[in-house]
Amino acid sequence: MPERLMEMLMDTWTSLIILWITVLPSIYMAPMNQSQILPSGSSTGLKRLTEEQRVLNRSKRGWVWNQMFVLEEFSGPEPILVGRLHTDLDPGSSKIKYILSGDGAGTIFVINDKTGDIHAMKRLDREEKAEYTLTAQAVDRDTNQPLEPPSEFIIKVQDINDNAPEFVDGPYHAMVPEMSVVGTFVTKVTATDADDPVYGNSAKLVYSILEGQPYFSIEPHTAIIKTALPNMDREAKEEYFVVIQAKDMGGHMGGLSGTTTVTITLTDVNDNPPKFAQSLYHFSVMEDVALGEPIGRVKANDLDTGENAKSSYDIIEGDGMDIFEITTDAQTQDGIIRVRKLLDFETKKSYTLKVEAANIHIDPRFISGGPFKDTATVKIVVEDADEPPVFSSPTYLLEVHENAAINSVIGQVTAHDPDVSSSPIRFSIDRHTDLERQFNINAEDGKITLATPLDRETNMWHNITIVATETRNHSQVSRVPIAIKVLDVNDNAPEFASDHEAFLCENGKPGQVIQIVSAVDKDDPKNGHYFLYSLLPEMVNNPNFTIKKNEDNTLSILAKHSGFSRQKQEVYLLPIIISDSGNPPMSSTSTLTIRVCGCSSDGIVQSCNVEAYVLPIGLSMGALIAILACIILLLVIVVLFVTLRRHKNEPLIIKDDEDVRENIIRYDDEGGGEEDTEAFDIATLQNPDGINGFLPRKDIKPDLQFMPRQGLAPVPNGVDVDEFINVRLHEADNDPTAPPYDSIQIYGYEGRGSAAGSLSSLESTTSDSDQNFDYLSEWGPRFKRLGELYSVGESDKET
Repeated sequence: MPERLMEMLMDTWTSLIILWITVLPSIYMAPMNQSQILPSGSSTGLKRLTEEQRVLNRSKRGWVWNQMFVLEEFSGPEPILVGRLHTDLDPGSSKIKYILSGDGAGTIFVINDKTGDIHAMKRLDREEKAEYTLTAQAVDRDTNQPLEPPSEFIIKVQDINDNAPEFVDGPYHAMVPEMSVVGTFVTKVTATDADDPVYGNSAKLVYSILEGQPYFSIEPHTAIIKTALPNMDREAKEEYFVVIQAKDMGGHMGGLSGTTTVTITLTDVNDNPPKFAQSLYHFSVMEDVALGEPIGRVKANDLDTGENAKSSYDIIEGDGMDIFEITTDAQTQDGIIRVRKLLDFETKKSYTLKVEAANIHIDPRFISGGPFKDTATVKIVVEDADEPPVFSSPTYLLEVHENAAINSVIGQVTAHDPDVSSSPIRFSIDRHTDLERQFNINAEDGKITLATPLDRETNMWHNITIVATETRNHSQVSRVPIAIKVLDVNDNAPEFASDHEAFLCENGKPGQVIQIVSAVDKDDPKNGHYFLYSLLPEMVNNPNFTIKKNEDNTLSILAKHSGFSRQKQEVYLLPIIISDSGNPPMSSTSTLTIRVCGCSSDGIVQSCNVEAYVLPIGLSMGALIAILACIILLLVIVVLFVTLRRHKNEPLIIKDDEDVRENIIRYDDEGGGEEDTEAFDIATLQNPDGINGFLPRKDIKPDLQFMPRQGLAPVPNGVDVDEFINVRLHEADNDPTAPPYDSIQIYGYEGRGSAAGSLSSLESTTSDSDQNFDYLSEWGPRFKRLGELYSVGESDKET
């Protein structure tokens, strides 16, 4: 490594020295070589120019200089001289001053204002900035007046090989199919070099493989990676790690290099057939296994992956090709063997199958490598199981006439035990299918008998289930559906399809069809219904009506004459005998009601009532009923009004010359009698002295609890009633527990010492009839009138 580094440094310095020798003389010699203009002070030279030369020569600038170059990354003890500016106006004196401006002027590039020498003060990097645009101007040193217009020039940074190639997109991943031929494209890599691709070979790259041979190769200039070995097998090695190098300087010594890695994966192709892990498989299965149930799995392995490893399985040979089937598990690629038909140990105890596994997707390029399939043998042993009974038929259809006798046999079912032991069988009816218990079955021989009468017109079909059970193992049960059809017998007489009522017009004509009637029969004869119609024997010579049988099995009723009248006869009854064609025939008599009606000239029925016949034209019976109802309602209202007025005018009491209304006040409210003790305290009325105590209310419970009122002093016997009432009023106003204003206040004190005694009847032990009110006449004229009123009341009661 040190030797290689020394070689690189020697190459670099050699290139720099050669470049310095080549470029530097041209910089210093350029003003003299490229400018043919003499200094501006030589007028003699100007006179020598001919007129022709003056016309043909174009005006040239006074600047004498070249495009300048400077090497990048150059560093030394002194600033590097980039170039020198000079004008032919400079006579060699110090009167001209050079000024530099533009990119990096004063910082990167510095000019000597006297000599015009330009130096680079800093180390330059072309990859950062490849060129600088500057402006130069010559001015008078004393006056700073420009001697010529300013002019631009460019300083280019010359490249050196100071950047190694880089793989920006690395590391890489690529894929190529296995078994590919030599030269198959794999991928392409790209490296970049920051050096100048135009100048020199610093950016000229060459690619090579450091690791990955001899499997892969790379084109040196295009960087295309290809396969170098044929028939690389993914199953042997799937992934390869390749190292690619990119070297500048055209790959020569001293060039810089960069590397990257490429991971190449071989993709799978179908180059391997499936292969069974074993050539013989053994399975055992119970004979009562359900259809579609898996009994075993086989596996054919394939070294390929994905779609190339998918295989399909088939049974190609064997004695159970119609008994078993094989399908492919999409997840595991196993072959699943399933039962296709029911097994029977007693019939066949083992099966041998030949199973084939074949690839689904075959690559035509590798067909010559052999068949992409494999076979294996599968042996299946059937084991015995206790099976349920087997009926002789999966379903049964029985027929029975609806007039069959009770306990008559209508059919029989049979079943047997398929096992070698052959257990006896017992039969029964699933009563969930025969809730009315219309059928029975013999448990030994399976004969089905009738338990109740049948009626086809009620239920034509009966579906029941028969259960067969082994006597030795009651868990072994079989069921079979039985459909019982009830056959028809002629046991129903025909009758009218509906309750017909015919209407006959008074202005009808003889032979006119009054009504067409039809009949129905609940029975269902094989050849269909055929009805016979006839009149009763005593009605055969009916003078009014006759009948006629129609081809569509209906009957027409015809009138024999005209001139029917509702006043003469409103309704006619016509009995008709209907007979069927059964064996034996059944018949019934139905009566047709024929009503005589008034019709329009077009034969449209208008009215069929006798009352309507006598009504005036334009007024119907409904209108008359409405008018009559209104009249009755008005009469009822008048009677009620008169009755109320009469009661209002009657006096309540007998009026006399003397008006006693200001003495007698009538109250309509009635108390509850002696038994009503909730609204008032009867003891208070009986004992005025008891009012002084606290009497709480019994009808409500006060919200606030207050101390009882202090009882007043006992009321003397001679106290005034007015004073008693005022005391009570004061207590009620100041007591918060007192009842509201509309409640009853007790004013039961009547005073004491009255000559007449109490007028109250609460303590009276005698009836009104025992009292004598004559003494009231002694109290004055007003009380005399009161006594007369009571006396009149008593006399009225006696009357």
